[in-house]
Amino acid sequence: MKNWKWISSFIVALGLLGACSDAEPAAQPDAENETEQTEEAAPEGEFPVTVTDARDQEVTIEEQPEKIVSMIPSNTEIAFALGLDEEIVGVSDYDNYPEEVQDREKVGGLEFNVEKIISLEPDVVLAHDSNSMQEDGLQQIEAAGIPVVVIENAVSFDQVYETISMIGEISGKNAEAEQVVTDMQDGFAEIEEKAAELSEEDRKQVLIDVSGLPEVYVAGSNTFMQEMLDLIQAENVAEDQEGFVLLSEEEIVSRNPETVVLTYGEFVEDPIAQWTGHGGFSEVEAVVNEDLHVVSSDPVNRSGPRLVEGAQELAEAIYPDVFGE
Repeated sequence: MKNWKWISSFIVALGLLGACSDAEPAAQPDAENETEQTEEAAPEGEFPVTVTDARDQEVTIEEQPEKIVSMIPSNTEIAFALGLDEEIVGVSDYDNYPEEVQDREKVGGLEFNVEKIISLEPDVVLAHDSNSMQEDGLQQIEAAGIPVVVIENAVSFDQVYETISMIGEISGKNAEAEQVVTDMQDGFAEIEEKAAELSEEDRKQVLIDVSGLPEVYVAGSNTFMQEMLDLIQAENVAEDQEGFVLLSEEEIVSRNPETVVLTYGEFVEDPIAQWTGHGGFSEVEAVVNEDLHVVSSDPVNRSGPRLVEGAQELAEAIYPDVFGE
């Protein structure tokens, strides 16, 4: 049987932090209980700047940062999109985009290297909700006089926009952040406009498999992938589930998706063959009609600017006649 720790590690690498645990998949946070990250707006380029992070803790950055450590891939991608190429001096072990991250110092994963981070002498550390499991480490960094901003685990486009704006505020890149958000909104609007060509009869019943056999974890509601499916007029057969959940073989057969999308092609050999070669799925409509597709994992999972790219790729896979032109 597949080792759950392996599943957990690749989900972390994909940016689905907080989606699951060693025991069982955790529900996504209740919107009413989420910690709202807020900002005390300052004029462009003026410091000090004070923000309230995901811990509901006020953090003040006295001067525009010249050196930044990013502890999760999504924060890194946002930072590079804001033009902070030179400022980023340290990144997580999971960072893989853009290519320039390969030249940055690695500071660990969920169990980050406190000494390494401090040695880089950053002006600010961009942490994440998932790093809070090592709270002592964050406190050690702060005790060394380095501000730590914990970014909320975004599970919607709007929350990603808020994160981009916050990182823009922290780094003095307000205008760049506003432009990135506008570009994302425009990109989603174009996809939505094209999806409007679909009739009610055209809407497909879709399942998104994020782990692969033998234990199939799928994307439910309160995920980026649900929002993408809504955007492109597709029905998620697992919409009644919250977050990323394990579905049994019987449940998958019962839900009988017309289309199956696989997001883990970088991690296993021939993921489509897993489905077509599995006798239990032989009568699933997607298998019968060979309507199974592999999409790139990071753009559909990672809370950053490439979500537009992910939505486009998902749309092309599910509705090639409409979006593949």
